[in-house]
Amino acid sequence: MTEAFGRVDILVNNAGTSNAHPFETVTDSQWQEDIDLKLFAAIRLTRLAWPQMKENNWGRVINVLNVGAKAPRPNSAPTSVTRAAGMALTKVLAGEGAPHGILVNALLVGFIESDQWVQRAAKAGVAAQGFPRQHGQGNPDGTRRHRAGVRQRGVLPGVGCRLLHHRHRHINVDGDRCPVV
Repeated sequence: MTEAFGRVDILVNNAGTSNAHPFETVTDSQWQEDIDLKLFAAIRLTRLAWPQMKENNWGRVINVLNVGAKAPRPNSAPTSVTRAAGMALTKVLAGEGAPHGILVNALLVGFIESDQWVQRAAKAGVAAQGFPRQHGQGNPDGTRRHRAGVRQRGVLPGVGCRLLHHRHRHINVDGDRCPVV
């Protein structure tokens, strides 16, 4: 990793897509694909950066998950299960990294209006505005959603500060939708 990128001080693991279905309908290959994309990608990248961070006695790892890791909804397999495993990974790494100056945290997002959702709405033939609520995402009244690339005043800078300076935090960014903090 250092040959390709030089020194890596901050690693943000942010891979995945919403893959939510009723448990009975999820095949083994869907489970494996979700685990590989969301969990093993983070494991493999962190494993590459970890030795350098330990050697430097400084590093930050931020795992981007979703609120389903703490508050899974019905019909959310395998996504919620894989994200919960990501939260467990965060906790393990936080404990192992702290003595070496490596802080590990998770950012748990709710609905973020992104190209992924816009494309899904177009494919379904519905307006992007109402699509998340039809699929159990976002706020019932449509308020306080975040948009990719748009910063709500004071929200993201404060979150970033907390993630970079504290160990083992799970910060919800979901418009206060998650019933678990």
